Amino acid sequence: MSAITTHVLDTARGTPAAGVPVTLDRMEGGAWTRVGAGLTDDDGRFKGLLGGGPLVEGHYRIAFEIADYHVSHGVQGFFPRAAIEFIVTDASAHHHVPLLLSPFGYSTYRGS
Repeated sequence: MSAITTHVLDTARGTPAAGVPVTLDRMEGGAWTRVGAGLTDDDGRFKGLLGGGPLVEGHYRIAFEIADYHVSHGVQGFFPRAAIEFIVTDASAHHHVPLLLSPFGYSTYRGS
């Protein structure tokens, strides 16, 4: 399992959000560098964010492209994208970054 994972839950529908495009970038030399990308599975999870590479300490951004997800469920959402920046200070620890999603808002926290 990757040392950075995510889980997207659609709180308006009460279900996992499947098929959401997710990217992970790391700040390197003042610019974002793509680390990994993929889609959430049927349980709303994406575990391969590091693309097989090692986790290193640094400044990361995980982004969720949510506009098409909402449209696919017959809803026009307000936010087309949710981007969360965080700092990894311990590369040996697991970092779980979930997204709680609704058409007009989203929230996150550091999970376990």
